[in-house]
Amino acid sequence: MASSAGEGSGSGLVDTDDYESLISTTDAELLKQAWRNEKAAPEILRFEASLVQRSREQIQLMEETIEEYSKNGVDALTVSLYQMDLDRTMFLLRSYLRTRLQKIEKYAFHIQKTSELWNLLSKPEQTFAIRCTDDMGQLFEQSVLSKLPDRYKSHLKQSVISEEDDMVPEAHLDSFVICRCKRFLGAFQLDETGVEKPVDLEADDLYALRYKSIKPLVESGQVDLV
Repeated sequence: MASSAGEGSGSGLVDTDDYESLISTTDAELLKQAWRNEKAAPEILRFEASLVQRSREQIQLMEETIEEYSKNGVDALTVSLYQMDLDRTMFLLRSYLRTRLQKIEKYAFHIQKTSELWNLLSKPEQTFAIRCTDDMGQLFEQSVLSKLPDRYKSHLKQSVISEEDDMVPEAHLDSFVICRCKRFLGAFQLDETGVEKPVDLEADDLYALRYKSIKPLVESGQVDLV
């Protein structure tokens, strides 16, 4: 019996856990998770430059493959399967990029003045953010601010006596998100004060937690948002 089990483990068959781990690290799955994280996170996350570049290259390769198969008379079912895979990848990539642009447009002023957030953007996204702030600033000036008294002419502050940019919208990091742990993380302290009891974060379990408390885990890839 022991010999049989040993032969099975060394027969070259892929273990179920290893197979699931392998599948979860393919670019298609990585892009899907990057998209989910970006959709669920209240703030903008780091731009996945390498993943986006590889996805674009894969899209180009699939388009060339579909064109070649169509010319060579490959059966329609095979071509349609390739087309479905192409459509899925293009949807994920476009939605991922569009979601980021929507966040940049919404929080452009805050992102531009916060170096930590600014460094999360790609070069084209930084250019887009600058255009957004310039256009919105010009719009506010022409439509409203030019008609107000001098003390209220800032589009960043309510008045000249304001010490902070209290007219700049920011992401609400205290909002709740649904998340899943990739592995067992043990007892995790959710608040900095230590008043709340630590929560045991188990692998593959779902939790509804404040984004701010798990932000480091999301950034390090230990937790995925759902």
